[in-house]
Amino acid sequence: MMLDIFNNDAFSVTKLSLAIQELPYVPGQISRAGIFGEEGIETTTFSIESRGMTLGLVPSQSRGAPNGKIQVNDKAKLIPFNTLHLPQRWEILADEVLNKRAFGSESELEMAQTLVNRKVAKCLQDHAFTMEFQRLGALRGQVLDADGTTVLLDLFTTFGISQTTFSFVLGTAGTDVNNKCVQVARLMDEKLDGIGYSGLRAYVSPSFYDKFTTHASVKEAFSLWNTNTNFLQTDNRRGFVFGGIEWIEYRGRAPVALATDEAYLVPLGVSDLAKTYYAPANYMETVGTTGLPYYAKMEPMSMNKGMEGEFQSNPISIVTRPQAIIKLTA
Repeated sequence: MMLDIFNNDAFSVTKLSLAIQELPYVPGQISRAGIFGEEGIETTTFSIESRGMTLGLVPSQSRGAPNGKIQVNDKAKLIPFNTLHLPQRWEILADEVLNKRAFGSESELEMAQTLVNRKVAKCLQDHAFTMEFQRLGALRGQVLDADGTTVLLDLFTTFGISQTTFSFVLGTAGTDVNNKCVQVARLMDEKLDGIGYSGLRAYVSPSFYDKFTTHASVKEAFSLWNTNTNFLQTDNRRGFVFGGIEWIEYRGRAPVALATDEAYLVPLGVSDLAKTYYAPANYMETVGTTGLPYYAKMEPMSMNKGMEGEFQSNPISIVTRPQAIIKLTA
């Protein structure tokens, strides 16, 4: 029977899940930037250790001196997190595989793999959109469900802190925007408790970007930058550096978008600042294994009318120092 081809080992949970990791995946703007590191875990829950870390200078001593600086243990608390379960379903009906070999020289196995890949590709697109939505939410401090209102994770409540905000006062022509950049950089230094970073990047809404780049104290620098970067051939909504900050217009569509005049300043190069953790699938075959970004599994439909498939991912995206993601207002 034609449907027997789906009993091939290529469609087992292990082989199918590994195969879909190789399919084209188009991440969103935040995901593409590499801000979020990724790590698989073996359970659906995990904890991170929060410490009131402060940096101190280490005094010099003569070589061979018996004692060095004694490290005082910081008070630490474990903060638990639960991964999310994001399943999608698809079907391959018997009618879809009837007479498919007439299309060319594909073997039955190749034809079946093409059908499965086509179904999974759509799941991957929706998954990429969802991951961008959740990672943008993590930068905002709240990861929301698909309805846009249900709060899945509130990082400020979880860590017991308030959101850091800073106003650029762009509505006032006399504002020294360069000085505002200096001030917000100092605020970032404070919120990172002396931890170094390699740069600052601001993701801003279109309205914020327009107000920023047309402000009296920025307009000339933006015009010069446009000229030097050949603005007729280059998208001028990204890459503009002013006041030591890279300004990037966040281009999304609802619900994955920034609100009017909304913006966030992100420190770059901070180890484990933002992470996405992946738990294993809820299949017997994956118990005790390290989580992958996504999984797929298939089983026969009722009356053997086709195959029913599931694509699933079990991620959670968090920011470990939410106070260091500064919300900017125009």
